[in-house]
Amino acid sequence: MTKLRKVLLKRDISLIMLVFYGLGNILGAGIYVLIGKVSGIADIYTPFSFLLAAFIVLFTSLTYAELSSRFPYSAGEALYAKKAFNSKYLSIIIGFMIALSGILSSATILHGFYGYVSTFISIPKTLSSISLIIILCFIAILGIAKSVKFAAILTCVEIFGLLFILFIGFENINFNEVSMVKFIPDFKISIWYTISIGAFLAFYAFIGFEDMVNIAEEVKEPTKTMPKAIIIALIVSTMLYILVTIVSILAINPSELSKSVAPLADVYSKLTNKEPILLSFIGMFAVINGALVQIIMVSRLFYGMGENNWLPKIFSNINEKTRTPIFSTVVASFLVLIFTLWLPIVTLASLTSFFIFIIFTLMNLSLIKIKREVPNPEGVLVYPIWIPIVGVIVNVSLLIIQLFSII
Repeated sequence: MTKLRKVLLKRDISLIMLVFYGLGNILGAGIYVLIGKVSGIADIYTPFSFLLAAFIVLFTSLTYAELSSRFPYSAGEALYAKKAFNSKYLSIIIGFMIALSGILSSATILHGFYGYVSTFISIPKTLSSISLIIILCFIAILGIAKSVKFAAILTCVEIFGLLFILFIGFENINFNEVSMVKFIPDFKISIWYTISIGAFLAFYAFIGFEDMVNIAEEVKEPTKTMPKAIIIALIVSTMLYILVTIVSILAINPSELSKSVAPLADVYSKLTNKEPILLSFIGMFAVINGALVQIIMVSRLFYGMGENNWLPKIFSNINEKTRTPIFSTVVASFLVLIFTLWLPIVTLASLTSFFIFIIFTLMNLSLIKIKREVPNPEGVLVYPIWIPIVGVIVNVSLLIIQLFSII
């Protein structure tokens, strides 16, 4: 009897390609949509909110770096939790939280679509949301197989938009006349509390590095490449965010910027007195790309949960012609539409961050338990155990701060 050979994924992704893939996930549409809302909270201290958010993400990114080095497989968070706690139910809970965070994330950035598209045509917000989600659902059903190389091209477009804002800013802002001292916060609890609330929202713009672990089986030398790519992507995105926020709040008063539905397009207009056609196009493109990726991710997660009998079997049905889980895709798209029409952007972003913080806390706890059982596996990048411990502390602390702000 002939023994069937398991078909393995091809390890074709280099470090550079993986960095671009990670940057594409991180940059996405967060900065294009949320910078105005963060400035409405943190005012002139907006750059510090983004910097604090990067600091918070740093410890968990190092945790993901070690976990991906220890377990270079595509199952991601569910696998890490299973390795640490060996609990089916915990894996199910994490699966639902990841799905919900993806739905909320997609709904959040779809709010930004209306802002950028409205610079071209006048259309009701509800109609624009419904039309776009129907189109994205159809594309997802067709089974668009976006290669990492194509994703790198999309990332270059998004990075170009941010670099273009920086170029215009440095060309039109006289930094010699700007007193940067006023942007440095005092050591007052009230100021840093405000900065931390802004950081909770800004944190959303850093979400995406965790998705890199899901393509680990297609990465060359994953135990070495994955950790490097995660850290490089975080450093590059942080630098871009800080510089873009500085230019933005110098170009437009933060209170005015917070009211913008297309913040970076308005920054361009303020600096150049020209119509922001290019920036609006890039911003719109970033929103569409980010939302599509999230819808596809959630539909595949629903499919996997159906395969494991964690959801009804209909979620795991694959269409013979399109080779995609149509029912799961339609359900994911419908849920995105409901949340888009139901909740405002700040609420959606805050809820997304809330669930991601919980997931990140569980991942840090997973690494702590794994490190106690197997401290120094051979050939694996290992960080000190205080890294995930601090990760737990900062994630839980920000969750508590957010809960107090609601109360």
